[in-house]
Amino acid sequence: MADALAEIEAKIRMLSAEEKVELIRALIADLDGPPDADVERAWLEEAQRRYRDIMEGKVKAAPGDQVFENLRSRLKEGSDEKTPVPGVH
Repeated sequence: MADALAEIEAKIRMLSAEEKVELIRALIADLDGPPDADVERAWLEEAQRRYRDIMEGKVKAAPGDQVFENLRSRLKEGSDEKTPVPGVH
Protein backbone atom coordinates (compact mmCIF):
# COMPACT_ATOMS: atom_id res chain seq x y z
CA MET A 1 0.00 0.00 0.00
CA ALA A 2 2.81 2.41 0.84
CA ASP A 3 4.37 1.85 -2.59
CA ALA A 4 1.06 2.55 -4.31
CA LEU A 5 0.62 5.72 -2.27
CA ALA A 6 4.13 6.90 -3.12
CA GLU A 7 3.46 6.26 -6.80
CA ILE A 8 0.19 8.24 -6.67
CA GLU A 9 1.92 11.08 -4.85
CA ALA A 10 4.68 11.20 -7.47
CA LYS A 11 2.10 11.37 -10.25
CA ILE A 12 0.19 14.12 -8.45
CA ARG A 13 3.36 16.20 -8.14
CA MET A 14 3.69 16.13 -11.94
CA LEU A 15 0.23 17.68 -12.42
CA SER A 16 -0.20 21.34 -13.26
CA ALA A 17 -1.55 23.66 -10.55
CA GLU A 18 -4.95 23.70 -12.25
CA GLU A 19 -5.06 19.90 -12.38
CA LYS A 20 -4.12 19.71 -8.69
CA VAL A 21 -6.95 22.10 -7.80
CA GLU A 22 -9.40 20.00 -9.80
CA LEU A 23 -8.17 16.83 -8.09
CA ILE A 24 -8.40 18.38 -4.62
CA ARG A 25 -11.95 19.57 -5.28
CA ALA A 26 -12.96 16.11 -6.50
CA LEU A 27 -11.40 14.43 -3.45
CA ILE A 28 -13.06 16.84 -1.02
CA ALA A 29 -16.42 16.34 -2.73
CA ASP A 30 -15.91 12.58 -2.44
CA LEU A 31 -15.13 12.85 1.27
CA ASP A 32 -18.04 15.22 1.92
CA GLY A 33 -20.56 12.87 0.39
CA PRO A 34 -23.92 13.96 -0.95
CA PRO A 35 -25.34 17.31 0.15
CA ASP A 36 -27.64 17.23 3.16
CA ALA A 37 -31.02 18.68 2.16
CA ASP A 38 -31.75 19.75 5.75
CA VAL A 39 -28.51 21.72 5.96
CA GLU A 40 -29.12 23.35 2.58
CA ARG A 41 -32.66 24.30 3.65
CA ALA A 42 -31.41 25.68 6.98
CA TRP A 43 -28.81 27.88 5.25
CA LEU A 44 -31.43 29.14 2.78
CA GLU A 45 -33.78 30.02 5.65
CA GLU A 46 -30.95 31.78 7.49
CA ALA A 47 -30.02 33.79 4.40
CA GLN A 48 -33.64 34.78 3.88
CA ARG A 49 -33.98 35.81 7.55
CA ARG A 50 -30.83 37.93 7.36
CA TYR A 51 -32.04 39.57 4.14
CA ARG A 52 -35.43 40.39 5.76
CA ASP A 53 -33.67 41.85 8.81
CA ILE A 54 -31.63 44.14 6.57
CA MET A 55 -34.62 45.17 4.44
CA GLU A 56 -36.76 45.85 7.53
CA GLY A 57 -33.99 47.93 9.11
CA LYS A 58 -33.54 45.57 12.06
CA VAL A 59 -29.82 45.35 11.32
CA LYS A 60 -27.43 47.56 9.40
CA ALA A 61 -25.27 46.01 6.72
CA ALA A 62 -21.55 46.76 6.72
CA PRO A 63 -19.24 46.76 3.69
CA GLY A 64 -17.24 43.54 3.40
CA ASP A 65 -13.88 45.29 3.42
CA GLN A 66 -14.80 46.99 6.70
CA VAL A 67 -15.91 43.69 8.24
CA PHE A 68 -12.67 41.95 7.27
CA GLU A 69 -10.53 44.86 8.48
CA ASN A 70 -12.32 44.78 11.86
CA LEU A 71 -11.81 41.03 12.06
CA ARG A 72 -8.11 41.33 11.19
CA SER A 73 -7.68 43.95 13.91
CA ARG A 74 -9.46 41.81 16.49
CA LEU A 75 -7.44 38.74 15.54
CA LYS A 76 -4.18 40.73 15.70
CA GLU A 77 -5.11 42.13 19.10
CA GLY A 78 -6.04 38.64 20.28
CA SER A 79 -2.73 37.16 19.17
CA ASP A 80 -0.68 40.01 20.63
CA GLU A 81 -2.44 40.08 23.98
CA LYS A 82 -3.53 36.44 24.15
CA THR A 83 -7.12 37.62 24.60
CA PRO A 84 -9.74 35.37 23.08
CA VAL A 85 -11.78 36.59 20.14
CA PRO A 86 -15.40 35.43 20.45
CA GLY A 87 -16.21 32.72 17.95
CA VAL A 88 -12.53 32.11 17.09
CA HIS A 89 -10.84 29.13 18.71
